[in-house]
Amino acid sequence: MIISNDTSADKLKLDSLTVGYNGVPLISDITLSLAKGEIVTLIGPNGSGKSTILKSITRHLATIAGTVYIDSKNMRTLSGKEIATKLAVVLTERVRPEMMSCRELVSAGRYPYTGSFGLLTAHDKEVVNQALEKVHALDIADKDVTEISDGQRQRVLLARAICQEPEIIVLDEPTSFLDIRHKIELLGILSDMSKNQGISVVMSLHEIDLAERISDKIVCVKGDRISAYGTPDEIFSNDTIASLYDIGAGSFNSLLGSVELAAPEGKVRCFAVGGGGSGIPYYRALQKRGIPFAAGIIADNDIDAAVAQPLASVIVRTPAFTPIKDEHISEAKQLIDSVNIVIDCGPVIGELNRANAELIEYAREKRKTVITSVSELSEAEI
Repeated sequence: MIISNDTSADKLKLDSLTVGYNGVPLISDITLSLAKGEIVTLIGPNGSGKSTILKSITRHLATIAGTVYIDSKNMRTLSGKEIATKLAVVLTERVRPEMMSCRELVSAGRYPYTGSFGLLTAHDKEVVNQALEKVHALDIADKDVTEISDGQRQRVLLARAICQEPEIIVLDEPTSFLDIRHKIELLGILSDMSKNQGISVVMSLHEIDLAERISDKIVCVKGDRISAYGTPDEIFSNDTIASLYDIGAGSFNSLLGSVELAAPEGKVRCFAVGGGGSGIPYYRALQKRGIPFAAGIIADNDIDAAVAQPLASVIVRTPAFTPIKDEHISEAKQLIDSVNIVIDCGPVIGELNRANAELIEYAREKRKTVITSVSELSEAEI
């Protein structure tokens, strides 16, 4: 699949690349470019070949066909030291060197610039300190690498890559071993480096919500070809993600960048009155308990509609920016008549959705049980 033909400002270019193992092709005809300061992220199912592509770029795996260019130079013509001054690598393998401090591990990133004896100059030591500071690891610099957490180790490995003063950083699932705080922190560092230093980043991520937020371009890897390529806005649609990951039970929520599980099956057992995001925790709590429900009255542009759509059995919807019509009120009341439980999700009531307050009053008049909190919902017999 040809992704870009404009090579005028490419830092990295893959030209008709075929990758695989032991001469057996896994993914063929990969042609893509990485511009200065651009973040390109590979996403796709486990085993789809994301790591294989990245390891072929970094020469950890031999390519089967095609060419990798760095700054328009064929990578095969460059020495290891020349490549190391242009490209740095952070792979997923857990590095546990014995008897080495974090500072010493980071210092190894300076090897392309040291002499035969690997002695660090004052400048090299300053670069090491700056790299440790950039990833917020100065406080653990003198600790043994085996004594730090996975999150700290990932930051130290990134600092080692930064020490190489590269123009390109390649990362294979850099957030795999990290908790959410450190995922956000590490991706923030990469974003800052791309924007403020012009460093190009190509990486793979499993967390598609994070990939959507940090990336300039997304490469979808599935089967023996690149299945899709484009900006996050182009890629993160319900259909593209569902096809990429073969999502059958459940769906991808393109508005929120999240995955929703499959809707409960069966007869509607309660009615949730929501809107403005108030209904989302209730919809998901009902799905978790396997309780089929109806939701309303929700405007078409309401954020609640994005989550109710895949989770609710029935939705009473109204056009955006218009008062709720009598026909929608009547439909909602019929649904309330058919159930014993009504959930007041606590939507903010305004001029356009005043009918939702009337629905709660209607439910009380009909002696329906009205639930007003998620905790109450979790204990209720429905």
